[in-house]
Amino acid sequence: MEAQLDFEGIWQGYNRSLKSFLHSKVANQADVDDLLQDILIKTHNNLHTLKEAKSAKAWLFQIANRTIIDFYRQSSTPKQLSADDLWYNQSDDSIRADLERCIEPFMKALPDESAKLLIAVDLEGKAQKELAEEMDISYSTLKSRVQKSRMQLLKLFEDCCHFTFDCRGNISGYTEKSDKYKNC
Repeated sequence: MEAQLDFEGIWQGYNRSLKSFLHSKVANQADVDDLLQDILIKTHNNLHTLKEAKSAKAWLFQIANRTIIDFYRQSSTPKQLSADDLWYNQSDDSIRADLERCIEPFMKALPDESAKLLIAVDLEGKAQKELAEEMDISYSTLKSRVQKSRMQLLKLFEDCCHFTFDCRGNISGYTEKSDKYKNC
């Protein structure tokens, strides 16, 4: 066994390769950074187990591979949540309430056919197949019309406000673009 392996030299030599490897396996940059830090700690704590400097690369990538496997195992295991973990719900209710009061005025601004479709499907919960039969049109035609109507409604919301979204795609905030739609 060599006298003392150079931790900094080994880490600097393979840091970029490890990061590229992590990016090929994990999409989120923050997760990549966290995993790289975990690998750094594991490397530092276990350097004494490395027998020869020439096997450092294989050893590091083995640590990286195990760290990625652990990461995916952890993220696939359901976690018990407490009310404190759901901090984002507290403000979501007020945002939702603010935006819900805009639905009626915006629905009235839509063409009559679009408004009737959205009221039936999205507000009253009527099944699209059932509605298609009542209207004597094909199911695919109705689905296209509902989708077009939803896009028209979305445009009204986007014309009114600038939205910000959380990592889950939920609305986390908004700012009104002009006084035109003040209080909808």
